[in-house]
Amino acid sequence: MYCIAAACALAFFYTLVRPSPGDAQRLILTYGVIPAQFTGHAPPFPAALPVRLLTSLFLHGGWLHIGGNMLFLWVFGDNVEDAMGHGPFLLFYLVCGVAATLIHILTHPLSSDPTIGASGAIAGVLGAYLILYPRARVLCVMWLWIFLRFVWVPAIFFLPVWILFQLVAGLASLGGSQAGGIAFWAHIGGFLTGITLVRVFAPAPAR
Repeated sequence: MYCIAAACALAFFYTLVRPSPGDAQRLILTYGVIPAQFTGHAPPFPAALPVRLLTSLFLHGGWLHIGGNMLFLWVFGDNVEDAMGHGPFLLFYLVCGVAATLIHILTHPLSSDPTIGASGAIAGVLGAYLILYPRARVLCVMWLWIFLRFVWVPAIFFLPVWILFQLVAGLASLGGSQAGGIAFWAHIGGFLTGITLVRVFAPAPAR
């Protein structure tokens, strides 16, 4: 998990230190996933298309983007990694990420917006967490008027509500590009892949 986070951080800082915003954008266009290129509706950039299914998982578009993804990875990833082991967890993470991206391509075949970020792979980790630790409690923040309140919610309630929100937003985005720059169908695809494959990578019940 820490190696994944470090790779994402290094890729993000490499993007930040590009000489100009144009160079950073070209990096994202070259190594991110543009669905229209995969479906033949737009010419590809030099990087091979299959390679981008992996490189796109480590690129992020801003501090909030990478910060939110790494927070979710830190909260849920360590327990899932403990259940799987380091090597199997890395493979599971990458498989979920690639599957999530492919689902996004299938649901937005004409989109020319670059898709980057670890959220699809992390959604797979969330799916695994739901199966492995359904009774574990997740710390959530509730907004009550001008006050913030922290509450502990069982994963079996929190994660289905999270994926339901992704599904509603994903259905609303069909026929267009990702809503607000968020690839909701990648989240759904990653989550379902995680649920489907978790017992392949962690056959023993989690303690």
